Amino acid sequence: MECISKRACEITPFLVMDILEKAQQMEREGRSIIHMEIGEPDFDTPECIKKACCAALDKGETHYTHSLGIPELRNAISKYFHETYGVEVDPGRIIVTQGTSPAMLLLFTFLLESGDNVILSDPCYACYSNFITFAGSEPNMVRTYEEDGFQFRPSEIEKAVNDRTKAILINSPSNPTGTLLSPERMKRIADMGPWIISDEIYHGLVYGEKEHTILEYTDHAFVLNGFSKLFAMTGWRLGYIIAPEKYVRPMQKLCQNFFISANTMAQWAGVAALTEAWDDVNRIKDIYDQRRRFLIKRLREIGFDIKVEPTGAFYVLVNMKHLAQKFDGSSLKLAFDMLEKAGIGVTPGIDFGPGAEGYIRLSYANSMENIAEGLNRLEKYVRENE
Repeated sequence: MECISKRACEITPFLVMDILEKAQQMEREGRSIIHMEIGEPDFDTPECIKKACCAALDKGETHYTHSLGIPELRNAISKYFHETYGVEVDPGRIIVTQGTSPAMLLLFTFLLESGDNVILSDPCYACYSNFITFAGSEPNMVRTYEEDGFQFRPSEIEKAVNDRTKAILINSPSNPTGTLLSPERMKRIADMGPWIISDEIYHGLVYGEKEHTILEYTDHAFVLNGFSKLFAMTGWRLGYIIAPEKYVRPMQKLCQNFFISANTMAQWAGVAALTEAWDDVNRIKDIYDQRRRFLIKRLREIGFDIKVEPTGAFYVLVNMKHLAQKFDGSSLKLAFDMLEKAGIGVTPGIDFGPGAEGYIRLSYANSMENIAEGLNRLEKYVRENE
């Protein structure tokens, strides 16, 4: 592969996209594919949010906004944190971005220097490492375990922290595992000394438990969040960072230079999401929970051992090492084989780190009918390949 820069060459592919693109090609050729690979809500954006966007267009809200975001949206986010978690967040600490991925790029560019490292869980969201290396720093992976529900063990983090550790990144509920960090573990992590970066993009999509923001335990933290998952707004590209007050101005300068401002109409849609869309959100959340319980039940019937039930996001990370043995343990080869032979799109565990090799992530962001068909196909595949 030829690259102009070493930085570009070192970026690893996002393997779920390779699976998705192959699946889409097969569909164009007439194959029936059940998509359980992609982490995108299958619901349409709630009507009240779309109407707010149209109203903003009609009013001529088509110009640059304040580089930190419109005051109405930052106030709504501040109110949401007070009502949901009981924490006070000054709207001046909120930086609105064009999605949570640009928020990560902004934050890591601001926070990291050459030689720094950031502690990540293994497994974790596939793109974290690339954001960190792109900023000239290093991911410092700490293994987590299926029997723990893939929660960080604070004692293992303490062993990994060194004088070059700038931050510890947590993601609860987690992608790819769908599990949550317990409040006790969050408290211990919050007290370790490095900055805490808390990716809270799946907050709100929690079933039978309660999620906690890191700001309940420390102000020595940066929060990442957005509207894509909870409000089914992936294509709207709207996210935000909550930062300590003294760091807002330096980050604002990066925003002004690199992004100018987030999409104006999307910001007004975000206000509607936080003030008008909760009936829709609760309905969608109930449907996700029904799918989650069905998926776990069927996986167990097929013979998979789900040691700790995931209670957040819309993922289950399933141990399929016995099936991957046929491919020298490769979850990537297994995923492509399942796609070709069974017509199921799944995500290989290796996308999320070496600790998930031999695992497959299944997403239940699909209709119950499609999930049922996908699991029937999976059951047939398992019987033919065990």
